[in-house]
Amino acid sequence: MVLLNLYSLYHFILWSTAGRFVLTSWKIFIILSIGWELLELILPFEFAVEGWENKCMDIVINTLGFSIGCRMRYHANVGQISKTISQNQPGP
Repeated sequence: MVLLNLYSLYHFILWSTAGRFVLTSWKIFIILSIGWELLELILPFEFAVEGWENKCMDIVINTLGFSIGCRMRYHANVGQISKTISQNQPGP
């Protein structure tokens, strides 16, 4: 049984991108992340057939990706604010 697979990488990239550029709400993230894993239970496609351990690991990977994406957004905003403040300081 494999807990991580290529789809885990896709999950990480998707949710880190969503956290960086799109979503800011953890509540919406949790609903979408768990909702998708539940939807995979009834989808008739091969990619959706996986064990409960892998589904739980997908949620962990999603959370890690979203968390890193949100941190990247925060650090980018802090950098822009400090750059703007330093540009508006009076010169010597």
